[in-house]
Amino acid sequence: MNSSAPLPETAFLRPDGSNREAIAAVAQQALTQLLNHGSQAAQRSPLPTWQGLEQNVGISAQSVPLPDLLSQLEPLLAQAMNPANPGYLGHMDPAASTASVIGDAIAALLNNNLLSVEMSPSLSRLETTVLRELAQRFGLGDKAGGLLLSGGSLANLQAIALARNWALQVQETGLAGLAQKPVLFASEAAHTSLQKAAMLLGLGSQAVIPIPTDRRGRMQVAALTEAIASARRQSQRPFCLVATAGTTVTGSIDPLPELGAIARAEGLWFHVDASYGGAVIFSPRYRQKLQGIEQADSVTFNPQKWLCVAKTSASLLLRDWSVLTEHFRIAAPYMGEADDLINLGEVSVQGTRPADILKLWLTLQHFGDRGCEALVDHGMRLGRSFVAELRQRPQIQVATPPDLNILCFRLESDRLTAELQKSLLDQHFFLSLPRFRDRLWLKAVLVNPFTTHEHVRQLFGVIDAFCRDRQIQPEPQSQDNGITYSQSL
Repeated sequence: MNSSAPLPETAFLRPDGSNREAIAAVAQQALTQLLNHGSQAAQRSPLPTWQGLEQNVGISAQSVPLPDLLSQLEPLLAQAMNPANPGYLGHMDPAASTASVIGDAIAALLNNNLLSVEMSPSLSRLETTVLRELAQRFGLGDKAGGLLLSGGSLANLQAIALARNWALQVQETGLAGLAQKPVLFASEAAHTSLQKAAMLLGLGSQAVIPIPTDRRGRMQVAALTEAIASARRQSQRPFCLVATAGTTVTGSIDPLPELGAIARAEGLWFHVDASYGGAVIFSPRYRQKLQGIEQADSVTFNPQKWLCVAKTSASLLLRDWSVLTEHFRIAAPYMGEADDLINLGEVSVQGTRPADILKLWLTLQHFGDRGCEALVDHGMRLGRSFVAELRQRPQIQVATPPDLNILCFRLESDRLTAELQKSLLDQHFFLSLPRFRDRLWLKAVLVNPFTTHEHVRQLFGVIDAFCRDRQIQPEPQSQDNGITYSQSL
């Protein structure tokens, strides 16, 4: 090191332990700050109003002591999204489990690289073992396996790439020589990452053929079969069918058994995006909602959602792990090889990536099967409470009968619905405001482990007061608001 421009004493934890006490002091300060912040989450708004930064955040010419930097974090912490508030219901983003926070810290200190086995000898093997078990939980069989990726979008991207390479054998020669345009099929409510994947893979976003949904937000089987036949008549090349288990806006689950049968009959790769809904596999009471997912060739599942693992924690699970080596692997000659395990970076869309497996494994171990089951069942019980409250208020319109624990509802106009969102936020309830079927809806995602049935009642008390103030009454002929499937929860 250049002694004329030394790094601060706390720049690293020295391997000889000579600055351990200094590091321990600043680590204790950071821990106390985070504990204070987290333990006061219920007193802060779930979505604070942005007030701007209180100091210059430009890169400093001189070293800033870590204690001073921690103090400068306060405005950022105060204005950050606050998913630990019990009124945070707007998205699939719950508070992070304690085990996953610890896992992230350990992974950062170890700084292993999941690119190769020699750069992460224990953690590459841990990921392979845990992901194999997860894939088998979904019924994918003895040859199953999986990878962690940085988000569901990347998992869907790799799934579509695998499907393309498997069906079209283009991993080396590319798409230019194909006589037919490759196309895939997904619900009109499927995640937009599919269009991004098609764009990035040279297929074009229009290669994703949207299939209409029914009243429940599920893909219409008859419309799918006609779309496949139509594509073939137009000399297009169908290669993949994507089903969704828990759509982003309404939480709808496509008819997986029927779609799996169609994919098999048509020779299509069957991918299930279960980023959100996949968690119900841990609940004996509700896992039948995923019946048919065992037919999938690949599954996207994100523990960062319902299982409360700190971001990012997303996975691609495969029926046959060997598909990765046959249809996706690019060998890295600059990396050593192990006898018992392939370098994960050679079969992943990502090369360098952190040891996200630690926070996932620690959370699964800390919760256990019973804890994961409890999280899922808690969310579904809250969904039943929400449905019961909605059914008592016919002036509220409902987007779809729920398959899971996501409820979308609205008042008679977009304007009133948006105003209601603001009134709810004033009382520390945050619901998002997506557009669905050309109208604005309030969306409640009942995945927050701190939300109770009493919070649900309080939320509807705010709605009742809003409706009274604006003299919003149900239409005289209105008998219910379309929520007739509460038993589905």
